[in-house]
Amino acid sequence: MKGLLILLLLIGFAMKLEAQEPIDLTLEDCIRYALENNEQLKIKQLDREIAEAEVRKTISMGLPQANVNGGLNYNFEPQKSLLDPNSFPGGSGGSTEDIEVSFQQKYDGNIGLGVDQLIFDGSYFVGLQAARTYKELSTKEHQKSKIDIVEAVSKAYYNALIAEEQLELLEKNINRLDTLLNETREMYDAGFAEKIDVDRIRVNYNNLKVDLSRTRQLKDVSRKLLKFQMGMDLNQPISLMENLEDVEVNVPIVPIENFDYNQRIEYSQLQTNRSLAYLDLKNNKVQYLPKLYARFGYGWNTAAATGSDLFVSRRWLDNGAIGITASIPIFDGFLKSNKIQQNRLQVKQIENQMSYVEKSIDLEIEQSKISLNSQLETLEVQKQNVQLAQEVYDISKVKYQEGVGSNLEVIDADASLKEAQTNYLNALYQAITSQIELKKALGTLYKN
Repeated sequence: MKGLLILLLLIGFAMKLEAQEPIDLTLEDCIRYALENNEQLKIKQLDREIAEAEVRKTISMGLPQANVNGGLNYNFEPQKSLLDPNSFPGGSGGSTEDIEVSFQQKYDGNIGLGVDQLIFDGSYFVGLQAARTYKELSTKEHQKSKIDIVEAVSKAYYNALIAEEQLELLEKNINRLDTLLNETREMYDAGFAEKIDVDRIRVNYNNLKVDLSRTRQLKDVSRKLLKFQMGMDLNQPISLMENLEDVEVNVPIVPIENFDYNQRIEYSQLQTNRSLAYLDLKNNKVQYLPKLYARFGYGWNTAAATGSDLFVSRRWLDNGAIGITASIPIFDGFLKSNKIQQNRLQVKQIENQMSYVEKSIDLEIEQSKISLNSQLETLEVQKQNVQLAQEVYDISKVKYQEGVGSNLEVIDADASLKEAQTNYLNALYQAITSQIELKKALGTLYKN
């Protein structure tokens, strides 16, 4: 009975999973979900938080550094010194042997507080600027990841919509061909059609059944791809709420001249990299300046011949000091000079990269605009072809039913209609993706 109960519970749990309600999603819902759950974006967010921690770490280096140090020692072999006996007043009776003298007790101890404070170090202040600039760079990398995710999710969403539409059209084609097959059978039974007419339609019908199975798999794969881009569980059922009929494909406004390259995150990243290179150059220059630190120390120390005397408070003697430490660079074998030369070359390299990216952006915008215009023209032609193919099929079917047309003519018209529908959907998807790519090229695909 116990085993049966467990089996029933497992079956109930499985049925509950199967009955999981699908989530209704628009494109905006998918993008919003992806921006919150995509694993790659989470990684970039952690990079951003690491950069913020780096800024805090750099700031802490300029704050007071305080330490308490202490210890107890047993000097089992006290340190000794050799003294010339003739150095003492009155000499040593003519002895020439040095005298061993120890000034160290067998036990000693110390405890002290030390505080160091940075007064001036050019590298610290430049490093603080660099840490903040690095944080800015990580923020831009996070933004770029968002743009890439919006692009991937948008393309995956429309790909899933296209797959759904292809499946619906295929099911309609099968129903249409099934009706034609039944009508042809009836005509064959009545002696108005030949068996070859029935067989021709059956061949096309069977081929469509194979296409239907493949398209169902394609629909499932396209949805899983969308959920993968979103960071959603691949087994979570979803329902796409938008229709292809509602999708507007047009050419965004493209500036004729003076395009603001800062709208492209890649260009903005290069600007930040250039700032980091300048800061590295500045850091190497300030290495020629002296470094100043202030130090404060206060503590107690003692020494005793026996261990018990270490814990006698009056034997612990105070000591304290306050001062300034300066470090002045003199010569480093031209190390800083070579680093500065390297930094200048790095800045020049980044500026050349920026110039190259400007030209690349101009070319990308132009190519994307031409591609979208071309795809829109193709889409309009394919839309007209679908209408024409539908009219040809309707006329061919009427002629065949009235006995003035051939069965082969209807089959060809049906195949042409199916091909026109497929070409239209492909052209629609290409136009949509071209629009997405142009918006990305213009830097308007996604903004925080």
